[in-house]
Amino acid sequence: MNIFYEKIELRFLFPAGTSRGVLQKKPSWILRCKEEESIIGECSVIPGLNMDYTSDRQYEEKVNWVCETFNMLFNKLKAEQLLNFFTEELRDYPSILFGVEGLFYQLARFRGVDSFHSAFSEGQAAIPINGLIWMGSIDEMKTRVQQKIAQGFSVLKFKIGALDFDKEYELLSAVRKTFGAAIEIRVDANGAFNRNNVHEVLARLKALDVHSIEQPIMSGQSDLMRSICKSAPISIALDEELIGINVLRNKVNLLEKISPQFIILKPSLHGGIVGTLEWISLAEKMGIGWWVTSALESAIGLEVIARMVGFLNPSIPQGLGTGGLFENNFDSTLVIQKGTLTYKNG
Repeated sequence: MNIFYEKIELRFLFPAGTSRGVLQKKPSWILRCKEEESIIGECSVIPGLNMDYTSDRQYEEKVNWVCETFNMLFNKLKAEQLLNFFTEELRDYPSILFGVEGLFYQLARFRGVDSFHSAFSEGQAAIPINGLIWMGSIDEMKTRVQQKIAQGFSVLKFKIGALDFDKEYELLSAVRKTFGAAIEIRVDANGAFNRNNVHEVLARLKALDVHSIEQPIMSGQSDLMRSICKSAPISIALDEELIGINVLRNKVNLLEKISPQFIILKPSLHGGIVGTLEWISLAEKMGIGWWVTSALESAIGLEVIARMVGFLNPSIPQGLGTGGLFENNFDSTLVIQKGTLTYKNG
């Protein structure tokens, strides 16, 4: 068996705004099997966020190395041995590792073994998900809220921090006033606030009964983040804070020091599938909540994440409703129905 890669550029249906800027397109490298089209994996990056990506050239060299190494060793090692080899070699390349894991997962499925077999994968269960409200003008965001409510979502996650917070607060306040306790509100700041304003922001969000805020300040400020988690009136969820922490001992140290209420996990950013499962295991031992979100993968990567999450059978809504973001996405049998993710044949 031989594999090769192709680079694609996913184009957003609308400008996707965050406090880090506006996304209109993003690259992915697709790993494909020459002999069987269902054996496939996705190496997806968000430039400026993925620590394993500095340029297309640098990244593609590593993806090419994966293909060359796979083709050289596939007939010499068992699949499990080869995957273990890549897991160690790609520890600092989580998005490429995720693509390789996805490829091996689909290879195993092709051979009749599904390590994430579940009621979800059989189309007999659904994963609860949140509706994501991207930044835009206030009018655009109001329209998106109305669309998500009409689609049956009861949990909405708002990207905040790029606009004037007073205006964002107005929108959140209007949502709370209109829909009351029927809607759970989550917000994601992507590190937009700082030590001078974060406590005021948190107090105002508490007044709206906001469930949680993701990454209220920039990562790399562990002392300040610990203080915020200890005193915040609403739950704090770490996201970017986890990027680049790929060694077990360092993961333990981070969680023990900061002690967040939740962690948000993206396999393409947080160590692939194996790293994500490691984070989840640690969090559960420490009494820390978690949910999994996509890192804007295409339908190829999203399906692997969804099947992993379906196997874990979480009780709280996940962040997997991103399949409809791109105008040139791959075909998918995953659909969103009444605030859940399921299969069309479910």
